[in-house]
Amino acid sequence: MKGINATNAVELETVTKTFGKTAAVADLSLAVPAGSIYGFIGPNGSGKTTTLRMIMGIFYPDRGSVCVLGEPVRQANLDRVGYLPEERGLYKRMKVREILRFYGELKAGHSVRREVDLWLEKLGLAEHGNKKIEALSKGMSQKVQFIATVVAQPQLLVLDEPFSGLDPVNAEAIRSAILELRRQGTTVILSTHDMNVAETLCDFIFMIFQGRKVLDGTLTAIQDQYGSDTVRVRTEDGAGALEGLAGVEAVRDLGQRQELRLTRGTDPQDVLCAILSRTRVRSFELAKPSLHDIFVRIARPADQEDDHA
Repeated sequence: MKGINATNAVELETVTKTFGKTAAVADLSLAVPAGSIYGFIGPNGSGKTTTLRMIMGIFYPDRGSVCVLGEPVRQANLDRVGYLPEERGLYKRMKVREILRFYGELKAGHSVRREVDLWLEKLGLAEHGNKKIEALSKGMSQKVQFIATVVAQPQLLVLDEPFSGLDPVNAEAIRSAILELRRQGTTVILSTHDMNVAETLCDFIFMIFQGRKVLDGTLTAIQDQYGSDTVRVRTEDGAGALEGLAGVEAVRDLGQRQELRLTRGTDPQDVLCAILSRTRVRSFELAKPSLHDIFVRIARPADQEDDHA
């Protein structure tokens, strides 16, 4: 690597990783600012998990370089990194406190009894500390695995789909914990298929598609690339009143509200007048495209776009 930037927790420079004849990641460069929450998005098979595994030193790139916490990943002290893989796994016959102390002390090199008790209290598991993992619900087990990842106070936290399968209450508990860790200076990299999580939780968003970077920046900067070509509308007759509108490229039906993507050069006022000629309008808002819409524009082949995307 030409030079390590101390303000970045992770740097990848022109990284390529192939499996057989398939390039899972191709010529990827990115920088994760220290102290930020950096979101990875992309369709299944796009290269997200492969990239995370290269950051963790599980895979090494065929070409290019990976730097973690100021050091090449082959030399980095990965005890300073917490990793929650998408494939969860805990020793089911061990008790919650026992397994958390085991994992924490393995990473930290010292007793983490106090930290374990604090995290159990924080995530509402204090009364379950003496239960075996096999006796816990799925949501509780996932929270225990999250604690096992963070209890040694890592400088860098790598989370692969941390909210997968969680109900809203447990998801909110993990979200709050991630924000608290960020406030304490921890850098967080997380992959997610939930665009709302990416929009509301992440300081920066990176999208990989077919192994290549297609988006990288703040939500505002990414939306600015696409301009204000989206109209959000609520009408008395719903999506049925919006079919075949001139100047509308696609309609996304959200049930109680619809998003219209306008063709280039279309005047939103003309679209509003056309809708008013068909039905009563309860709300009409010109907006930047959502991250969900941008994701779909990139990842969905053009021949699959239809009037009800």
